[in-house]
Amino acid sequence: MRLFLIRHGQTPGNVLGQLDTAHPGPGLTELGSRQAAVLPAALRHEPIDAIFASTLVRTQLTARPLAEDRRLEIRVSPGLHEIEAGSLEGRSDRASVHSYLETVFAWGAGNLGTAMPGGPDGHSFFSRFDADIEAATTGVESVAVFSHGAAIRLWTAARAHNVTSVFAGTTELVNTGMVELSGSAREGWTLVSWAWLPVEGNRV
Repeated sequence: MRLFLIRHGQTPGNVLGQLDTAHPGPGLTELGSRQAAVLPAALRHEPIDAIFASTLVRTQLTARPLAEDRRLEIRVSPGLHEIEAGSLEGRSDRASVHSYLETVFAWGAGNLGTAMPGGPDGHSFFSRFDADIEAATTGVESVAVFSHGAAIRLWTAARAHNVTSVFAGTTELVNTGMVELSGSAREGWTLVSWAWLPVEGNRV
């Protein structure tokens, strides 16, 4: 099956460079709404059987144009939300952002016991995200999942056999950037494209 992981459109927090992970979170900026509006055209030739979004408002708003175009409901899943920033929530200073990313990179390197300051560890993240991806991709051929930048990058690095943690950690996924994978939760995943750039089976 095919899995499209799509980052939400631009938010006010993105503009300010804030660690903004709390529920329900902000909506989209004007640019973010325009980014969401072009997704139906970008996916015009891709069959989409189901659309899922996280519990944060910004992913649901980003998914709405595609859902309306395909006449599909947006299914909200509790485990697809962003990696919680814990005590770093709302901060934009360099030290806080570095601490957040350092923790995420530690999880990508396999150190799942490392905890976000005042927040969860890697085991907690993968437990919820894995469960919801498996549920979203069961019994269908093609699914669009609207989630968050750090969550998509980390999960893809850990679950796609041809992606390294270094690539995912150093390769940005811009607002409404898309990661396409093929496979299944049972058989494993292969990265097909990252932000529309084909991988063609090579390890990145």
